[in-house]
Amino acid sequence: MKSYSSYAQSGTESNPNPVNADGTPAIRVRMPKKWNKEQFARAETMLGANHIRVTCADGITRMGRIKGKMKKRVWIREGDTLIVAPWSFQDAKCDIVYRYIKTQTEWLQRNRFLI
Repeated sequence: MKSYSSYAQSGTESNPNPVNADGTPAIRVRMPKKWNKEQFARAETMLGANHIRVTCADGITRMGRIKGKMKKRVWIREGDTLIVAPWSFQDAKCDIVYRYIKTQTEWLQRNRFLI
């Protein structure tokens, strides 16, 4: 079995700024899955009962519902950047899939994924 120090040393050989084979930088944050119709959104107002008013990247203001698996694990505040999945049968509502932390949001803005 390897010791802890050998695990730590094995990571020093890698490139500090990894790139893909085509030269684009490797992405280290979760991105919206277009095939699942996910998109970026910003939390605007807390409505209570696990509902949040969000403004989506397509310009529509929707009522977002915090999914059950995120309910107690992730705390969402006004101004947070989120990934949402709009409902197929009701366009004014969506499910909140993921919340970005501050450093992830800064990375997205720096790399022009967010405006």
